[in-house]
Amino acid sequence: MNTSNRRRFLQHSALAVASATRLLAQVPGERPSRTGTVRILNPRNRVPVGLIIDDSTCLVNTNKFAMPQFDQAFGHGAAVYHRNWRDWPNEIPDAFVRKFGEWCAAEGVKGKYSIVPYPACVGRLDRMLPGWTQKELRESIDLVRTVMLPNWDIHPEMVTHTRVIDLKTGHPHADHSLKYMENWEWTTGRSAEEIAEYMAYALRILKNIGLPCEGITTPGGFGGKALPQLARATSLAVRDVYGAEIPHYFRHLFSEGTQSVAPRVEYASGLDGSDPRCVVSIIGCTGDWTGGWDNTPPGGVDRFIDPDLATGRMVDVIQRGEPAMMLAHWTGMHWNGKELGFGVFREVVRRLKARFDQLIWMKLSEVSRYWAARELTSIEMLESGARLRAPYRCPEFTLRFPPGARGNPSIRSDGTRSDLVEVSNHRVLRDGTWCWQGQDRILCFTLLKGVSEVVFGN
Repeated sequence: MNTSNRRRFLQHSALAVASATRLLAQVPGERPSRTGTVRILNPRNRVPVGLIIDDSTCLVNTNKFAMPQFDQAFGHGAAVYHRNWRDWPNEIPDAFVRKFGEWCAAEGVKGKYSIVPYPACVGRLDRMLPGWTQKELRESIDLVRTVMLPNWDIHPEMVTHTRVIDLKTGHPHADHSLKYMENWEWTTGRSAEEIAEYMAYALRILKNIGLPCEGITTPGGFGGKALPQLARATSLAVRDVYGAEIPHYFRHLFSEGTQSVAPRVEYASGLDGSDPRCVVSIIGCTGDWTGGWDNTPPGGVDRFIDPDLATGRMVDVIQRGEPAMMLAHWTGMHWNGKELGFGVFREVVRRLKARFDQLIWMKLSEVSRYWAARELTSIEMLESGARLRAPYRCPEFTLRFPPGARGNPSIRSDGTRSDLVEVSNHRVLRDGTWCWQGQDRILCFTLLKGVSEVVFGN
């Protein structure tokens, strides 16, 4: 497959199947019973937004070293891999990571930041990176832990993002073809268990360097012809290595059209037991418009949101009320030190804040937890409220109750009662509060795992 962008493959694939979503659909699994007209809303009745950063890692400019490997796999016939990669810097410096991370923290920006564990076969982060000292590597990992972790999920992007590693030897397979590139054909025909074993190899490197992880990002076409196996492998690997309660993965992307970009909660089971299970597919909603993985010129701010704040992909998705998760590649953010992508992103954030007052920045793990609770919590109407049976704890769980209930609301769980505090409107909702919206009431509270009751009055 001749492709000029490793994520463009996903965009083209997604658009091609927009009218045949069964090709991307996974098995939803169990779903709970619900009665009445109570609606589950977005957290705090806001629209989640976030940024998905791909191809990042510690120090190594992954795509400089990936470019010739991709060229080899395609038999030197694809023009996109003939760019002047030799002139690119070997390193995306920690000074840029700090600058980016501190700016995002100040602006409230959250999302996902990849750490490729064995970037382009240069070296393993839990052992050494040839070309950098052990002190430099240790400080780079510490920077991710202190600056990025509070607001960003960490994902591996498989092991190398380029060539497939032989798990028995720890070295790349001798075959340089697409068949043994992570981005293309290796997953085709493989079982969930085989793919999970490979994912676990990547996850253990991150665990060895002390970085937490609840999800996986696929490089390029990884899993494209093995979607059910990919989802189940994610669940197996992330639960095995990290014990994550709600594993999630990022693979799909729809950068235009009306196809839903809401997360998909898949393979749900055991909802009534002590060990409920599911895996969540997070879907991106924009193209790589902050600058490509290969340092192509940025698509620009206007594709996200125009100067009049009236149109653009982010406007479309936010107005639908679905999570608007943007895509960027770390190479394009840095753009050989010119920081072109970062400049685009800063203006996108400024325009979003000028246009909308109902956004909530979230990490992918936070979106996944909310959607798992949203999809899998049962609701039974009672005379004085509702009984909820939740497989997962979920902060800022938000419900809309229709007219009819009398008195102030409270939450009862495990023999305790928490009264909710009335606030003036839904824009100031927080955990433990409620407000009127017309004749309806909107409640926001921490949903506990197990059985809870929403009670009105005494």
